[in-house]
Amino acid sequence: MRTHFEAPPRGEANHVALSPLSFLQRASTVYAGLPATSFGGKTRTWAEVAERVRSVAAGLAKRGIGAGDTVSVLSPNRPELFELHYAVPLAGAVLNTINTRLEPETIAYILDHSDCRLVLADTTLAPVLRAAFALLGRALPVIDIGIDIGTGAGFAETSYDDLLTERPMDWVLPADEWQAITLNYTSGTSGRPKGVIYHHRGAYLMAMGTVAGWSLPQRPTYLSVVPMFHCNGWNHPWAMAIVGGHVIFAADMAPETLLRAMTDHGVTHLGAAPVILQMLCESPGAVAFSPKVKVMTAGAPPPPAVLEKAAALGLEVMQVYGLTETYGHISQCLWQDDWAVLGPAGQAAKQAMQGVSFPMVEGIRVVDRETGRDVPADGLTQGEIAIRGNTVMKGYYKDGAATEAAFQDGWFWSGDAAVMHPDGYIQIRDRLKDVIISGGENVSSVEVEAVLYRHPAIKAAAVVARPHDRWGEAPCAFVELREGAGATEAEVIAFCRSHLAGFKTPKSVVFQELPKTATGKIQKFILRDTARALGPLA
Repeated sequence: MRTHFEAPPRGEANHVALSPLSFLQRASTVYAGLPATSFGGKTRTWAEVAERVRSVAAGLAKRGIGAGDTVSVLSPNRPELFELHYAVPLAGAVLNTINTRLEPETIAYILDHSDCRLVLADTTLAPVLRAAFALLGRALPVIDIGIDIGTGAGFAETSYDDLLTERPMDWVLPADEWQAITLNYTSGTSGRPKGVIYHHRGAYLMAMGTVAGWSLPQRPTYLSVVPMFHCNGWNHPWAMAIVGGHVIFAADMAPETLLRAMTDHGVTHLGAAPVILQMLCESPGAVAFSPKVKVMTAGAPPPPAVLEKAAALGLEVMQVYGLTETYGHISQCLWQDDWAVLGPAGQAAKQAMQGVSFPMVEGIRVVDRETGRDVPADGLTQGEIAIRGNTVMKGYYKDGAATEAAFQDGWFWSGDAAVMHPDGYIQIRDRLKDVIISGGENVSSVEVEAVLYRHPAIKAAAVVARPHDRWGEAPCAFVELREGAGATEAEVIAFCRSHLAGFKTPKSVVFQELPKTATGKIQKFILRDTARALGPLA
């Protein structure tokens, strides 16, 4: 006889909205006296950080910031930016961390498109923010981070320290876990970045999944290298509160600075793009770490040669894969014991794969879009990566068409082409999108092409990825000159540099007639092959 269970209604006792804010609330008591953040010789405990977060949230609320308001932050990785990952959501608002390497034009676009109500900015970035305001045609309220207002170094009437004078706000977690928590902008196939909306539930589960998938122990010492404007630092600021981690902030990202911080603080974990790994490995002061440091890396797949060097340095690297639209990493190259017999080169080749799904991801497929069926697990047949789970974005902000295109048939379509190996491990072969990943930064080829087309001597242009020994990939421009016009590679690069951020500027220029279809569309696949044949840049 079949048993029938009654389904009583959910109540406050057995159903609570998920939010990473609860991690800090717990950490403030469980890890109260343990170190939470360290920077510039100053260490704060988890109890102190939680108190500061509640005061900053109260200060934001006093200044009119509330439910659904966008608060933008322009700052390098600092304890204040770490605290804002909790303080802004506690105030009910949405955190928008802006890439500090962007040019004023793109920053102005983000501030406008995001409906920003308030900006918190590191004083060193005041010039670029002023320039963005000039392009925007208006100024927004600004709070300076990390300065003495009396010095006149900033340009706001309020400092971050002023927020800390407020009476701490009570812990109030959102009643709706689907509520937006952050808004992150990513480069896509169009020249303008798209706003990706994260919700509290996804942030909570991504942090929990990271702890499980990365096997984070209690009280790790974590070096903050991944910029918090990238997928909120891969959601690591929230994960660290779960395990009572000690987050170390470095003054800069120079390899010697990072190596010194790793040694001085006994760092056990860090996340970094492959280019950072290469810089660490090639630094003259690098000495093998013992015990090993666990490293999560993502971006362009790391070359096996870099992974070999990292292993020799005592860095235990795990390659992960993800997108801004998926809160960051959703697959991981989990180590398999039978790889031990392969030797360093063979192991590095295996570790360069994108692997299997993280615990919080419900499904990853490699699909033939024409048939709708999964590709065979032969390591040869390409398909598109499709993802399903709670750590997939709500959608693109104010862009219903792009959201609809990304979500089809109950899956999020990544735009990345990959193969499935017989062991169930995914490996990316190419990108379907024309996005170049240079040093962990996304570069839109269309954006660069738009600048090239503004050069008076250029008739047609196309930009593709070219291998680069340091940055993984770099923009390579193919240009067709107007009849009778002339330009050198140096001149074209200088022209682009005057209009684009440094990482977006082409590192090489090839002058030739561009291959086109009968309808005049540039055949980029031919140019990609040509760029690869040219060999890597140094």
